[in-house]
Amino acid sequence: MATIKDIALKAGVSISTVSRVLNYDKSLSVPDKTKQKIFEIAEELEYKKKKAPRKSMESSIAIFNWYTEKEELDDLYYMSIRLGAEQRCQQYGLNLVKYFQNDFEEMKKEEFDGVVAIGKFSPNQVQELRSITENIVFVDFSPEGEDFDSVLTDFSIATMKVLNHFVEKGHTEIGYIGGRETFKENGGRHIPDSREATFKAYLGEKGMLSESAMYVGSFTVDDGFDLMKKAIAEHGDKLPTAFFCGNDSLAIGALRALHEEGISVPDRVNIIGVNDISVAKYVYPPLSSVKVQTEIMGETAVDFMMKRLEQKQKVTQKVLVSSELVIRKSSH
Repeated sequence: MATIKDIALKAGVSISTVSRVLNYDKSLSVPDKTKQKIFEIAEELEYKKKKAPRKSMESSIAIFNWYTEKEELDDLYYMSIRLGAEQRCQQYGLNLVKYFQNDFEEMKKEEFDGVVAIGKFSPNQVQELRSITENIVFVDFSPEGEDFDSVLTDFSIATMKVLNHFVEKGHTEIGYIGGRETFKENGGRHIPDSREATFKAYLGEKGMLSESAMYVGSFTVDDGFDLMKKAIAEHGDKLPTAFFCGNDSLAIGALRALHEEGISVPDRVNIIGVNDISVAKYVYPPLSSVKVQTEIMGETAVDFMMKRLEQKQKVTQKVLVSSELVIRKSSH
């Protein structure tokens, strides 16, 4: 496993700076570019070196992330997928250009053989992407119909893995700290979240659901902090003994709030997140999480693209990549 020292050496910054960035220390003032460099190095050092696929014909590929660069720093899930896709493009020898949400208008002016689209896209944005090329692979999203390849993970299954673990460990009061996403146009239409729906359905069937212990914001560290502070204020001594957090960013913020309030983790409150981003093992205490194979998701998207470009494959494919519960020190 890569250490904080390894990351610091490669990033050219101090060990203290790396530690504070990985723990989302709000008192630290460093440029976003430095944060991005540290996060990307932390992700890259986790990757297993794999045999490169054979070199392909020269093709021009765009990787389009529905987040802005700033948003990506707040939720490293999409950064990890992007880096997996970028590395695969390099292995194939593809001409790669990466774009973020705020570059969309610029991207539409260019010509590409294919687009790997990472994130959630409205029907209108799907059609705009289609005006660039018919060769599109979506990651973490599947448009309606059967026109496009897509690579997904099942967050309902990930949620059930966490809840099964909590129930098996004897927890009867389980809280939820989640996020909701919206499409990036026309004021943003709400996107239903399977984690929240599964949490309600699973605990409802067991007669264990307490909606007063469910808190929802956006998938950021700051909202994780604020929502846990609210939970502590509202529940006091009756605070649930376990919280499922919709992603690791929320979980990291929740851990910070519990620490500030002097609430012991995991002795008093257990915390489990989702995604198992590289940062998870460096926070205090090291975060339990459901590992989503983000690197494989990015790689698979590019492999799908190559089938379309080189083999002229017309049959579309939808793949679900499995997940794994990883228990560290934020839960028993």
